[in-house]
Amino acid sequence: MSYKAGWIHFTNVAPILDSLVLPPGVTAITGVPTQMNAALLSGQVDIANISAVEFIRNADVLEALPDFSVAVLGPVYSVNLFHTRPLEDLRRVALTAQSAMSVALLEVLLRERGLNPTLERAEGEAETLLAQGFDGVLRIGDSALREWYGVVGPLTPETTMTGLPHAARGITVTDLAEEWFRLTGHPFTFAVWAYRKDNPPPPELVQAMREARRDGIGHLAAVAERHARKLGLPERVVQHYLWNFRYHLEAPDRLGLHEFAAKAVPGHAPLTFGPRPGEERTRSAAD
Repeated sequence: MSYKAGWIHFTNVAPILDSLVLPPGVTAITGVPTQMNAALLSGQVDIANISAVEFIRNADVLEALPDFSVAVLGPVYSVNLFHTRPLEDLRRVALTAQSAMSVALLEVLLRERGLNPTLERAEGEAETLLAQGFDGVLRIGDSALREWYGVVGPLTPETTMTGLPHAARGITVTDLAEEWFRLTGHPFTFAVWAYRKDNPPPPELVQAMREARRDGIGHLAAVAERHARKLGLPERVVQHYLWNFRYHLEAPDRLGLHEFAAKAVPGHAPLTFGPRPGEERTRSAAD
């Protein structure tokens, strides 16, 4: 067996990937979301935790694991629009090239508000780009989490994560997942574990992923402590951040995913998912 995985190893998937032991015959590479999206579609890798929007756009050739997701109900803290003007007055917004998902979500949210600012590709920290003349900057991942805390922090002993302000020093931080929840009342699914329909993952890999997820969620404080040191953030900030995530693609997550698909990619092919846990053995026995 030879099977290659492509992991987007941001902090938000640390509870799944940190302790994952790949079975014999499976190897892995890492990269940013757009790189892994391309690697999966080109055949460079066989499975990847790709942007949900790329799964939707390529639903004719891709299938997803039925019980793995990166989703949130409410704020995500790491997909942020930093802006110096009210949303209704935005003129120029800088977009990262690292994530198709966040760009698609921003476009949906702007469209739902009837807004049409100029969207431009530009890389760099939010405050740097704002100083260069952009009045909005989209940031994702660990960098966005650090920059969010850089604007709204520090966290004092008397304050909580949910009590932190969303604006400081003339900068407002709009959490796109929170805006999605306000719009729809549903969770937002940022990523799924997808593979080409003609090349599903070996059961040993899926089982190893489930075991790693169970271990990571069971030791979330240790995972948060380890990544807080890497990020240079307070431990309880990272712990709260990880507590928010929904990793099992449950019914509400699928509902939000289908609603986003309808808004972002009208006319997409039907979304398909592999057999749920336990169904693999049932199907094998039937075969």
